[in-house]
Amino acid sequence: MHEMSVAVAVVDQVEAAARSRGAAGVSSIRLDVGELAGVVDDALAFCFELACAGTVVEGAELITRTVPGLARCAPCAEDWPVGMPPRLLCPGCGAAADELVSGRELQIREVLWADPETAGERRPRPITEET
Repeated sequence: MHEMSVAVAVVDQVEAAARSRGAAGVSSIRLDVGELAGVVDDALAFCFELACAGTVVEGAELITRTVPGLARCAPCAEDWPVGMPPRLLCPGCGAAADELVSGRELQIREVLWADPETAGERRPRPITEET
């Protein structure tokens, strides 16, 4: 499952950052996930909970933001949302997209460290999506 490797990689990176900062816990993690990245939100949420177990990240809230796919046509300088399934022909001139400007992201955007006094109170938190 692709989402498990994504979840494990996120937890590993955040754990390494927590160790380097001496952080006792993590409150939340914000991810940018491109609509063309091939990540299923529900599967990522499930895998994230499993990957966090027994780590400094356990109990953190995972907040994802979907980044829309955007393509660009060089001949007519048109940008357009590609959607799903992707529409890769320019609506202006019909040429194939020269570039995907966005939509393939998979990036940790922000980590909020837990308050040291409450870091030991790890409890599962909901996994949400920003709109």
